[in-house]
Amino acid sequence: MPRCSPIMAAFVGRICGSGLLSPKSGATLQKVQNFSTTRAWTKSQKVATAAGVLVGGAGALLYALEQSVAASGTEVHPPALPWNHKGMLDSLDHASVRRGYEVYKQVCAACHSMRFIAYRNLVGVSHTEAEAKAEAEEIQVRDGPDETGNYFMRPGKLSDYFPSPYPNEEAARAANNGAYPPDLSYIALARHGGEDYLFALLTGYCDAPAGVVLRDGQYYNPYFPGGAISMAQALYNEAAEYSDGTPPTASQLAKDVSTFLVWAAEPYHDERKRMGIKSIGIFVILGALSYYIKRHKWAALKTRKISFHPKSK
Repeated sequence: MPRCSPIMAAFVGRICGSGLLSPKSGATLQKVQNFSTTRAWTKSQKVATAAGVLVGGAGALLYALEQSVAASGTEVHPPALPWNHKGMLDSLDHASVRRGYEVYKQVCAACHSMRFIAYRNLVGVSHTEAEAKAEAEEIQVRDGPDETGNYFMRPGKLSDYFPSPYPNEEAARAANNGAYPPDLSYIALARHGGEDYLFALLTGYCDAPAGVVLRDGQYYNPYFPGGAISMAQALYNEAAEYSDGTPPTASQLAKDVSTFLVWAAEPYHDERKRMGIKSIGIFVILGALSYYIKRHKWAALKTRKISFHPKSK
């Protein structure tokens, strides 16, 4: 076995602590060929490491793709606004929902349908039952056939859904230069950004910048993908009237109709948060009870000592 200096041997022995020094002379290296500073990985460690690398790489790739797609878009992303219902425990502003319905009825209903919302859904949210009935009776619904086999028109009922401004899609496209106005029932959930996007879109019309060519019947809105939108600016100051006397500025109209569309897309919004509060309360009570049982009941059973003492003969 080759020999080395005592200083080098002592240094290796202090660092590794693996018995490289002979206990008698303190300078003889023993079994250097069996010494190793690394330890072989087990199969489970290799699998876990490989899985971690794959998950981390996939996450980094998805993040990079999302950033590249967001940077490549031509639209402006809407800013996050401090809505009253954004908090975990905050409910919708029902007065704003009522005003938003009035904006939809006076402005938006001329082009956009809400075929998944019935007048009965307004009861207890923005209108009383009598008010909702009065709103439903303002429309005429085709019903039938009657006893003679003919169809007839009747006043609307609470069970009727909001009427569509067009009889079919072809008529809607013909009236809007080929563009089809989307249904607004779930528009707040169908667009990235939700109510932030809706508010920004309704208030974001401006002149097209240099280099942007718009066709006939198109308008420029930086928040719309591509910038060219077929819907003209619909909300101006005093474009609608509020029954409660609120000043109908353009931003107020956009804010109220966006809140109304959030409720339409998620009518169980308040109930969901109410159930969340109840669940948190129940979990707190059960957690406290579990801690008490663990600390004062189960701990004594877990730490007790059982011994067997045989009877002496």
